[in-house]
Amino acid sequence: MNPRVRMIEQDLAVHDDALGREKARDARFRWWVLGMAGVVLLVLGAIIVSLLIGALPAFKAFGWHFLISQAWDPVANDYGALPAIYGTLVTSGVALLLAVPVSFFIAFFLTELCPRRLRGIVNGIIELLAGIPSIIYGMWGLFVLAPLLAEYVQPGLMHVCRHIPGLDRIFRGPPIGIGLLPSALVLAVMVVPFITSVMREVFEVVPQNLKEAGYGIGSTTWEVMWDVVLPYTRVAIVGGIMLGLGRALGETMAVTFMIGNSNNVSSALFDSGNSIASVIANEFAEASDPIHAAALTELGLILFVITLIVLAVARLLILRVERRV
Repeated sequence: MNPRVRMIEQDLAVHDDALGREKARDARFRWWVLGMAGVVLLVLGAIIVSLLIGALPAFKAFGWHFLISQAWDPVANDYGALPAIYGTLVTSGVALLLAVPVSFFIAFFLTELCPRRLRGIVNGIIELLAGIPSIIYGMWGLFVLAPLLAEYVQPGLMHVCRHIPGLDRIFRGPPIGIGLLPSALVLAVMVVPFITSVMREVFEVVPQNLKEAGYGIGSTTWEVMWDVVLPYTRVAIVGGIMLGLGRALGETMAVTFMIGNSNNVSSALFDSGNSIASVIANEFAEASDPIHAAALTELGLILFVITLIVLAVARLLILRVERRV
């Protein structure tokens, strides 16, 4: 056989062996990744199954009436989830209404107006706020924010809104510095760093030529942000907002400090209330009765379902926004 032909065949054999090894590595990597994804699904499934099993006695005892009942009497073994669900949704919703505008303007300042030397300092402060434990926020809210609200903010709001229909019912209650609105204020402070970080990151990836085109036709900085940057980044912004909402829904210690821990459904934001997480944190260690423990587990299952619904709605919003782009 021609030596040249033999050399070519040897090179082809070496190449085929190397290609086979690469394919084997790719196959092993693919199975490894699928295995890790499967572990996540198994853990999620295990959480759901454990919650369902734990909540089954309460569901058999109270049925669907558990969702609309306001009772919570461990002595009589009579439980209802409505006050906790109401408190969770109200505090998270109000916190989001307060946090989103603040986060937007902070991100706007950092990306468009902030001097370069100051930008790193402000970014560091925001990251530091995101890393503070929730119990520290709760202690700050209880010992610093609550007295300020009780002495200055709540009486002023009640005085201003007492003759305005609708607002007079919302801004009423004992001015003691704790309740639904104070809890929402602390939650807003907690979620602002998360939403701000996402907004700042996505604002910075907007192509510079799009901004320059806006400035070239005479747009102001605000018009460029509103008409160019926001439409380009709205998908990621929705994701960041939902990230903050998820943090607010599941927050435990800060809400436990500030919400008042009263089984109450009230339209007044200064009244005390409860959240799902605060009820579980306060009572789970003392739930010796099986029905009591099952009711708390069912509350956890409800919070889990609420979080899944929020994520599903966020995904639908993102898909709708993507179709419009």
